[in-house]
Amino acid sequence: MEEILASIKRVIAEEGEAAAPQLRSRKRPPQEEVLELGDPDSDDSGLLSPDAAEASRHRLAELAAARRESGPVSDAPLEALVRDMLKPLLKDWLDQRLPQMIEEMVAREIERITSKPL
Repeated sequence: MEEILASIKRVIAEEGEAAAPQLRSRKRPPQEEVLELGDPDSDDSGLLSPDAAEASRHRLAELAAARRESGPVSDAPLEALVRDMLKPLLKDWLDQRLPQMIEEMVAREIERITSKPL
């Protein structure tokens, strides 16, 4: 599970580096740095239609409201969200593949220890 989370973090970091030229930084009075995306309305060749963009904004606003109502935010809310989303996927993947993986690893280890092929 840790390897999967590390892989996801690596992909997110790579995507963040790729998107870095599109981000601009601005300082607010209390010296907190805020990264903002460019204005999506100014680009006519966007990937989303206006309806899809509005629907996405609406759903994200609902998520933000739900997070505010749920109380204090943990140190790593994105990581916790990703972990919660991955648990059922990881469980299914392990249910399907773990028994065969364990069988193969145990057979290889027994073969290595005894120097006799099984």
